Amino acid sequence: MLDDTLKAQLKAYMENIRHPIELIAALDDRKASQDLEELLQEITALSDKVSWTRGEDARAPSFAITRPGTDISVRFAGIPLGHEFTSLVLALLHVGGHPPKVDDATIEQIKALDGEFNFEVYFSLTCQNCPDVVQALNTMSALNPNIHATSIDGALFKEEVDAREVMAVPSIYLNGEPFASGRMDLQQILAKIDTGAEARMAEEIKQKDPFEVLVVGGGPAGAAAAIYASRKGIRTGVAAERFGGQVLDTMGIENLISVIHTEGPKLASALEAHVGEYDVDVMNLQNATKLIPASEPGGLHEVQLENGASLKSRSLVLATGARWRQMGVPGEDEYRNKGVAYCPHCDGPLFKDKRTAVIGGGNSGVEAAIDLAGIVAHVTLIEFDTQLRADAVLQNKLRSLPNVKIITSAMTTKVEGDGSRVTGLVYKDRNTDETHEIALEGIFVQIGLVPNTEWLKGTIELSQRGEIVTDMRGETSIPGIFAAGDVTTTPYKQIVISMGEGAKAALSAFDYLIRLAPVETPALETA
Repeated sequence: MLDDTLKAQLKAYMENIRHPIELIAALDDRKASQDLEELLQEITALSDKVSWTRGEDARAPSFAITRPGTDISVRFAGIPLGHEFTSLVLALLHVGGHPPKVDDATIEQIKALDGEFNFEVYFSLTCQNCPDVVQALNTMSALNPNIHATSIDGALFKEEVDAREVMAVPSIYLNGEPFASGRMDLQQILAKIDTGAEARMAEEIKQKDPFEVLVVGGGPAGAAAAIYASRKGIRTGVAAERFGGQVLDTMGIENLISVIHTEGPKLASALEAHVGEYDVDVMNLQNATKLIPASEPGGLHEVQLENGASLKSRSLVLATGARWRQMGVPGEDEYRNKGVAYCPHCDGPLFKDKRTAVIGGGNSGVEAAIDLAGIVAHVTLIEFDTQLRADAVLQNKLRSLPNVKIITSAMTTKVEGDGSRVTGLVYKDRNTDETHEIALEGIFVQIGLVPNTEWLKGTIELSQRGEIVTDMRGETSIPGIFAAGDVTTTPYKQIVISMGEGAKAALSAFDYLIRLAPVETPALETA
């Protein structure tokens, strides 16, 4: 199962195991069970602190990683390779007593959780968002014996997935009930089950002194801005809904200059680590709701947050990015995560051998259709324009696939379903005005981006598309407020451009600050 390189890496990691661990496997006569047995044998051969034995479980193939003599364990139902190989390595280490890379306050928060928490998370091996959820739940299980996590490969347990109508991953259940769907990190999961966490964070934020530069947003633009501002030696803060931004939802990245290939979550982790090398106050899980500009140059701008707290700063860099555009048709909201999806890499395996559609003929849409064609029974690509807009090399690849149909000059008008899942869509032929219905089980929407600027309306100049209007220096219509990245009018929404724009905005903010008149201080009284 593991090549020599992976074995060498795993052996080196397993030297950090402090306590003996036992792998207890439930196996059946499927080939997947044979593969799992082979994997467990290879793992145990790499460390004398690891052993494995057969056991029983309702799901097979599956295995629990346990610390004998304790209630600490995590379980994988399936074979955690692909994107989940790191999850496997970390689970072995953490159950084996190697401390997770989590701050002391979070560790104490996890240990203090009271009650029984039985988590189940459905994942796919091609999902780049799933490992964050799997690793977060496993970390919690390794720290608190009242928390149990089972990670389930949906492709191996199709009957269970269909029975629970799981149509998007990661999909989390807590004590048998739906808990959440989509990418979540450890802090987000904790905030959802620890009801007092948000209030504590809000109170902590209220006590913070004003910043010199406050960056709102934690994607490539926000990270670059934070690094450049902090390097100037000025008090810098970052308020982000999720550090990494939309990069976390990106699969393959091959156009970041000097980096031949990487993946979104890996890049996001590197961005966060780089920011962590500087004296930057990073505040995660913070959603900005209102901007109150300073009343005079050099005054304090205020950003109000969803939790009731607010942050003040002499200058701002707005880098709140963008999100996937929705179709805005009847049925889309009703069937989101019930057949309507936005991440083909994550959710594609759940539609194996089913009929699907991709909405959008740009690079993202055509790439999605190509990827899905290797998994599903059939793909219908629907494009509003008279022709596809994707790069020629992608179009040629798409047209070579036998199970793909391309429809142009088509406007999707409705998502149809049976109350629990998608059953089809309706589109209008823009040339004839005739309507057509397509029977299918999955719809993947890839029609571009919407800037995250709703909270700024009425306070700062926005374009007709809702983007923040900036000049060549990243300046907005308000002195002392700068913007960068996909949220702005800067063309070509690319990671490398966002990074450069973030750096530029921070340098412009610093230039703005040093040109302000110095703040006068009261003269000391003399005797």
